[in-house]
Amino acid sequence: MDPPPSLPANQLFSLAGQNVLITGATRGWSLSLGIQPPFFFSSVHESRFHFVPDALLVHYHPLLRIGAACAIALAEAGASICLVQRPGSTNLQTFKTISELGVTVNIVECDISDHDAVRTLFERALNVMGGEIHVLVNCAGIQRRSPATEFSEKDWDDVLDVNLKSCWLLSQAAGRHMVPLRRGKIINFCSLLTFQGGFTVPAYAAAKGALGQLTKALSNEWSKDNVQVNGIVPGYIATDISSSGSVPSVPRTIFLTDVSIARNEKLLADPVRLRQISERIPAGRWGQPQDFAGPIVFLASKASQYVCGELLVVDGIEELVLTEATL
Repeated sequence: MDPPPSLPANQLFSLAGQNVLITGATRGWSLSLGIQPPFFFSSVHESRFHFVPDALLVHYHPLLRIGAACAIALAEAGASICLVQRPGSTNLQTFKTISELGVTVNIVECDISDHDAVRTLFERALNVMGGEIHVLVNCAGIQRRSPATEFSEKDWDDVLDVNLKSCWLLSQAAGRHMVPLRRGKIINFCSLLTFQGGFTVPAYAAAKGALGQLTKALSNEWSKDNVQVNGIVPGYIATDISSSGSVPSVPRTIFLTDVSIARNEKLLADPVRLRQISERIPAGRWGQPQDFAGPIVFLASKASQYVCGELLVVDGIEELVLTEATL
């Protein structure tokens, strides 16, 4: 590993001149379900904790998810961005937002579940980014929820293909590019289920658990070559629909963004489960996508030059109080 950079502290976090390839950053603006969150319950609002009709509101709102928030933060730090978008998608909100920042932004189309397409993705990204990729961010992911005795082989394969194998193929391609150059950053988005088994999500837990270990394995090999491989572990993340963008301390309709409404409707329709999740967050609020701006810029920048194989948990200290009884 190279010695620490001789830079003033205020320059350590600059990403000027750096090219970033990021997956999972173009799905962040969509039709979403607004839910009165149980973690802001009070005696006055207790009736709304139960899913009565006026507690379920459907809005079309530019909903910022973690991947989009990270791409925007990296661009704000000066990086040029290459977004990966599913073929046929017309969602250009992340692209437009980054373009308005005045930095270079490109889109490469790829179906992350298609292994052949993923195998050529890094090379195609290199071509549009002038032959240089300094940072890879693996943020794409899917979910399938079913009891283990009923979990289908297809669902298992689908989740492992997107959440694990695509990360492996992209990281391998990135390593082949970065290791000879003796510089680079790879950041994998893991999960609290990297550490805990969860319920009715066996494939997701297996994939995220393996991704955490893959992160450490690649770091063990490549840290000597000045390539830092780390992970980020999100807790439960909410996006407020207020114009201020901040999660309020009083009851307000919010959007759940760490998990898709369509993929997790059973979880969201279970008031007991939602209360369990909310009560175990000592920070007193759910996270926001913007909470990942600092961590992603830190791990992508020279400020983290001696940080290797770490899984940075961003969850309001939830993981420390998490137990199998409440998971």
